[in-house]
Amino acid sequence: MDVKRRSDVQQLVTLACERFGQLDVLINNAGIGPISLIEDLQVEDWEEMIDVNLKGFLYGIAAALPVFREQGSGHFVNIVSTAGLRIVPLQAVYAGTKNAVRTISEGLRQEAGDKLRVTAISPGFIYTDFAESMTNPEVKAQTLAARDKMAISPDAIARAIAFAIDQPSDVDVNEIVVRPTAQG
Repeated sequence: MDVKRRSDVQQLVTLACERFGQLDVLINNAGIGPISLIEDLQVEDWEEMIDVNLKGFLYGIAAALPVFREQGSGHFVNIVSTAGLRIVPLQAVYAGTKNAVRTISEGLRQEAGDKLRVTAISPGFIYTDFAESMTNPEVKAQTLAARDKMAISPDAIARAIAFAIDQPSDVDVNEIVVRPTAQG
């Protein structure tokens, strides 16, 4: 599945509904980060981040929201990033895409009413292959070194997701930040 293709995301939601009879939760967890200085003008990288991090997220909403409305319930869990909480050099465009996800999540929460839930989870350094999308070799090496030094297991994010989902239907956990204790 490619989140850059709206039809792929729609097909996944349709498949879930056909296989399980309904859709309880949609986890929007696609993201890439080919980070660089703005002055490097890596426009193609910016476009790719916008396509995956923002448009892919919106396609998830577009596919699941009608299903959730028809069912009278549903839960969006949107993965953001701590990069949007603390802006640093090299991450301006990436942080911008993730802040857009945070902003749209809050707007969706306000518009959703009392039958739908929206949770934004902001992971810090998590031990994943995220650095593989980085096109600058020096930045990639620095990121991998930092990951190897302080990253926490993806299980920490899974537990945060489970915590939000496991709440009673009248409780909406809106935002969770999960990061290593060693992360500044």
